[in-house]
Amino acid sequence: MKSYEFSARTQEEAISSGLEELGVSISDVTVDILEEGSKGLFGLFGSRPAKVRLTLKDAEDDDNLAHSLFDGMLDEAPAKTEETKPAPKKQEKPAAKEEKAAPKAEKPAAPKAPKAPKTPKSDEVKEQVAPAEKPAPKDRKAREPQEVKEIVPAPQADRATAAGRAQEFLQELTKLMGVNVSVAVANDEEGNVRVNMEGDTLGILIGRRGETLDALQYLTSLQVNKGQNDYTRVTLDTEGYRAKREEALIRLANRMANRAQKTGRRVAMEPMNPYERRILHSALQNHPGVTTHSEGEEPNRHVVITLKKDSKENKE
Repeated sequence: MKSYEFSARTQEEAISSGLEELGVSISDVTVDILEEGSKGLFGLFGSRPAKVRLTLKDAEDDDNLAHSLFDGMLDEAPAKTEETKPAPKKQEKPAAKEEKAAPKAEKPAAPKAPKAPKTPKSDEVKEQVAPAEKPAPKDRKAREPQEVKEIVPAPQADRATAAGRAQEFLQELTKLMGVNVSVAVANDEEGNVRVNMEGDTLGILIGRRGETLDALQYLTSLQVNKGQNDYTRVTLDTEGYRAKREEALIRLANRMANRAQKTGRRVAMEPMNPYERRILHSALQNHPGVTTHSEGEEPNRHVVITLKKDSKENKE
């Protein structure tokens, strides 16, 4: 039996990734949980991916079971014929001859047992060889370098600058978290710090809806502005998450604005952080039919979309 190990953020993702890579279904393997994985402290420190072992079931075991059942049926066949045949009590010698004839009948029948399952045996062996010849282990080896690949360090910024302090802080923090990433820093036109971390293939630094990334951004901002007179805004991103999230929020804002216009009622969005609320406000600030504002207190503060007064009067 051959075993392969796979890892991902959760056990379910590791199992589904392994099944897809091996080209088998869940009924063809035995699943062993090696590491359950953990989110770590506050989703930041000590997080570990889940690890599972998938063992391909030996098709020959099922084959041997089928043979034993098949042979048992052949052994029972002559016994039934002896029971059904009425042997005369007086004639003992013919009965003995019939008993001797029974093993003779079994001899030609015995070779048929391996002959019958020969064709399925060859097919099943081919199915076993297919995953082995299939570049499953090679794909796994090819995938592992992507997860554990050597990250080329970004150019080191001056530690006396805000960008340098942010870079040094995140390099030490991600090392403590066990995430091997490259931390690149730059300044925009307004002098704010932009940080991009590459190499987080499992999304450990992002977290659920970017909560971990926002927490890292907040901690980095505190470190950069500690003891400074001027405030410097710090923005963190990894694997292009910010751009993807911004596109999704803009689509959501337009969809909810259309709903508000169709129903004539205000639409309350789910609670979001200040960064995401600003995206929603910006996306709908020039909308002809709706306006936006925020309600509630942190962390439950959310955006509310309402119809403009002009659009209400026109609708009436």
